[in-house]
Amino acid sequence: MNSSVRMEKTNTKLSLYWKCQIIGWGIVSLLWLYIALVRDQFTLTYALINYVLDVSICIGLTHTYRTIALRANWNQLGIKGLIKKVVPSIMILAILFMLIMNLKTSAYIYLVNDTNTFLENLSVWNPVLITGLRHMSIWVLAYHAYHFYMREVNTAKTNAKLSVIAKQSQLDNLSAQLNPHFLFNSLNSIKALVIENPNSARRAIDLLSDLLRSSLYEKEHTTISISEEMALVKDYVELEKLRFEERLNITFNIDHTLENFKIPPLSIQLLVENAIKHGIDKQLEGGTVDISVQKKNDRVVISVKNPGTLSAGKHKGVGLKNLNERLLLQYEGRAEVKVETPSENKVVATIMIPIEKQ
Repeated sequence: MNSSVRMEKTNTKLSLYWKCQIIGWGIVSLLWLYIALVRDQFTLTYALINYVLDVSICIGLTHTYRTIALRANWNQLGIKGLIKKVVPSIMILAILFMLIMNLKTSAYIYLVNDTNTFLENLSVWNPVLITGLRHMSIWVLAYHAYHFYMREVNTAKTNAKLSVIAKQSQLDNLSAQLNPHFLFNSLNSIKALVIENPNSARRAIDLLSDLLRSSLYEKEHTTISISEEMALVKDYVELEKLRFEERLNITFNIDHTLENFKIPPLSIQLLVENAIKHGIDKQLEGGTVDISVQKKNDRVVISVKNPGTLSAGKHKGVGLKNLNERLLLQYEGRAEVKVETPSENKVVATIMIPIEKQ
């Protein structure tokens, strides 16, 4: 009950826009109120009526402009495109301001002074046009300057949030990938190789070192090329094969024309890690992980297939949630990641990224 009352109170509050409109034009019109009282010798009643009409006219004209600008998405235009819209709009607003003000003055003269010069006063191009140009220019420029500033602030906030999520993704991925269990198994594999196959042991140490270095230091950007991501994936797979040996097989089906296409870092590696951890590791005879990167229509489709079943909640881990949020931010809802079971004992994880976003 109390929350509904608070919501009703919140909804009745004036927005910042309307506060600025009423207060701004109210202050500007005070000068015209003073002129009406002192210079034009209006009675107090007519001066106040004139003041209310002045405020209403200015708010009406500028609010109409705002409505048109919002519907036409003028706030999304660049500087050159916006200038082409703003300059003629200011001229039109100034002319309308002059005509409406003349109409108001003519009506006052006709009704109060009983002077039959209504049409003559209406068509006079007087200094009110200059006043209209000045005030409408200030309002329109201030309006778009505010929206330009807010757009830059929102972009900065989005980029900052994206950067934080990307950094956190690297840490989360590293924590999941190189947890104590993983390190224990890898070091045990290397330990066994030291005597049996020193060359393989040295190679395993190099791979583990490269993997740590890549995860910690080389993923500073929000996107990397597919070729860079695949290099990391191959190092990770080669290191895992030390533990799984013949139980782990990998196939690659990569469209080489997409090697320079940019994707979020550690995205394919995350899918491969999940495929090995939740698929191959649970199969007695192991299996094959199929990695595919292809272009379909206007999207790059990245898929990782592995044997196994999709247990309830397994596909909603921290890593995939993190990846999904990064995709949502970077591609404005036009990219997605999904995990499904197209057939028995088969799991497919797919990332779809729009090409035109690059």
